Amino acid sequence: MILFSNGIRAEVVIFDFDGVIVDTEPLHYKSFQMLLEPLSLGFSWQDYVNTYMGFDDRDAFMAAFAAGGKKLDSDLLRSLIDQKAILFQEVVSDGLSAYPGVIELIHSLHSAGIPLAISSGALRSDIDPILAVLGIERCFDVIVTADDVAKSKPDPESYQLAFNKLCNFHGLSVPKSFAIAIEDTPAGILSARYAGLQVIAVTNSYPPEKLNDASFVTDTLESLMGFVSV
Repeated sequence: MILFSNGIRAEVVIFDFDGVIVDTEPLHYKSFQMLLEPLSLGFSWQDYVNTYMGFDDRDAFMAAFAAGGKKLDSDLLRSLIDQKAILFQEVVSDGLSAYPGVIELIHSLHSAGIPLAISSGALRSDIDPILAVLGIERCFDVIVTADDVAKSKPDPESYQLAFNKLCNFHGLSVPKSFAIAIEDTPAGILSARYAGLQVIAVTNSYPPEKLNDASFVTDTLESLMGFVSV
């Protein structure tokens, strides 16, 4: 177990991906617009922040079609998801960067023997190449993505599955009060809270007042680096 300087104790830590580890939200937004604008279903960046950020691709496309009053059948939805995955890889190839302190934090937690997982609304095909580029793919024992769940955040399914898989992987019986989710969105915070986890929120995507359902809010994950083993 570790103790963060904010007084929160952790036996396992589960990271969100977009907006916590890397700043891919503008890249996702650009990929969505490349597909939706030709269909007259494009939306502004502020609409993305207010409505779509935190959705997985499936729910984002469904919401965009619903907002535009257009029907979306399962075949078209699958096609759009596949096209968006390809576009996203092309956009990512133009460059991305990790948030300050997060790579060092992940390596430090891993070195301290803390089991780590990812709970993300992104596709696994979006996540794996980025983890490899950042050199942190071996730090995570469990990765739960949109491919693994029926409902996106704020539904608790993603965090509940990540927590259960992580405990099973290590043969642990961890009280949820010692399981920490690291999030950046209101929907993600609610997802983790509904799953029974404590939440540390970082203001990468929203101001502090939008994140007050978290157990603790910080403006940078560098502030978590002073943890000690207890």
